Amino acid sequence: MDYLPIFLDVKTRLCIVVGGGEIASRKAALLQNAGAQIRVISPELGPSLLALKEQNEIEHEAREYSQGDLEGARLVIAATDNMAVNRQVSEEAQAHGIPVNVVDQPELCSFIMPAIIDRSPVIAAVSTSGASPVLARLIRGRLESLIPSGYGRLAELASRFRDRVKARFTNPTDRRRFWEEVLQGGVAERVFSGHHEEANRLMEQALAENALTTDGMGEVYLVGGGPGDPDLLSFRALRLMQQADVVVYDRLISKPILEMTRRDAERVYVGKENNHHVMCQEDINQLLAKLAKQGKRVVRLKGGDPFIFGRGGEEIDTLAEQGIPFQVVPGVTAASGCASYSGIPLTHRDYAQSVVFVTGHLKDDSLNLNWKALAQPRQTVVFYMGLMSLPHICRELQAHGMPANLPAALVQKGTTPQQKVYTGTLATLAGIAEKYKPKPPTLIIVGEVVELRDKLNWYQSGEETTEETASFEPAAWPEPERVRS
Repeated sequence: MDYLPIFLDVKTRLCIVVGGGEIASRKAALLQNAGAQIRVISPELGPSLLALKEQNEIEHEAREYSQGDLEGARLVIAATDNMAVNRQVSEEAQAHGIPVNVVDQPELCSFIMPAIIDRSPVIAAVSTSGASPVLARLIRGRLESLIPSGYGRLAELASRFRDRVKARFTNPTDRRRFWEEVLQGGVAERVFSGHHEEANRLMEQALAENALTTDGMGEVYLVGGGPGDPDLLSFRALRLMQQADVVVYDRLISKPILEMTRRDAERVYVGKENNHHVMCQEDINQLLAKLAKQGKRVVRLKGGDPFIFGRGGEEIDTLAEQGIPFQVVPGVTAASGCASYSGIPLTHRDYAQSVVFVTGHLKDDSLNLNWKALAQPRQTVVFYMGLMSLPHICRELQAHGMPANLPAALVQKGTTPQQKVYTGTLATLAGIAEKYKPKPPTLIIVGEVVELRDKLNWYQSGEETTEETASFEPAAWPEPERVRS
């Protein structure tokens, strides 16, 4: 071990930064976060340090460094571009036993600055002993995804109960097991989801009964799996997926995403297709409740976002009625993901000032939509689950005032290596679908923004893209005709 990892208390203590540039500013910001009294010695200050000075967050000695400037310092950082000055600061600091760091010169340092994961009061630090700061930052990035931001709040809860737990569990082994259950179980999840009163209640109950209990109740996590690319998962989604006992998943969940769940978790498929449901929605609702009542942690893994045409509201309605704890983790919805990966911005100051998400498949298989509200200029309309109704959609939009040559697109399996994009117009899109026969899941995007695809298309999937384009003039909007709805 090249360095002894320690954490130094510098609250209200004098810390000196020699140098006034942006690197010095970054070091000063770290000291500021730790509550230090900061003195900067430099003839001039860069914009960041100057702003701190104007806010009275730092002291500034506007001159060159000189011997004796380190008197009374708890810690020193040298961040100048003058090698001789940096060496002078290092030698004086070490002669007086003051910890010193010289940026990018480990041979002059008595300590080095690690890459930091801040979940105060939880702090994690990563160091490569100065061998590769970039590698340390990359490792920190990995850890950031594994350490929820709520760990700070969890540590605060543990601190409040620490003395009481120690008094209740005098045996160190029992005490350790108690804390392991708390910090990995239901209490922790209540903290992470913001249910602090419930977390405190469970802790009080556990201490009263000399054991941790949640009344045998598990929890349900409604997790948005996004449109297909596993890189679009949120940190929280990934964490919950990897700790669930049971995974209840939809047809739209891609295999790479499903493989990111815990290996030994039970997997239950409840996918739905047109005219074929493995399990009806009410049965899914009750299944989630049943599994949670068995004390299991259940991930309900849904494509896109649970609350955008994902039936998530119906599922948590059942859970709430039965008093079952749940969390909802938003996901990148199909409209946002597929449009982005197709090079089609859903809004644009020159083309569309609003966007509407519409389901192309209602509960009773009808399609009685507010066509007049959808057929508006400068608006993008995105249809979910509308592939089977595409001819009807194109026909009704034109009948209610949308120009026949308005650009439109079909996005099949968006954000995945199998993505295909077919572009055309309201007049040609149904024919394109008949010719190329795209398969669900396919999203329909209608609006002038589709014209931007040729210019903004950045994602190249493994499949060849087939397009049919048409020129569209924004002034081509006709007056809506009077039609019977």
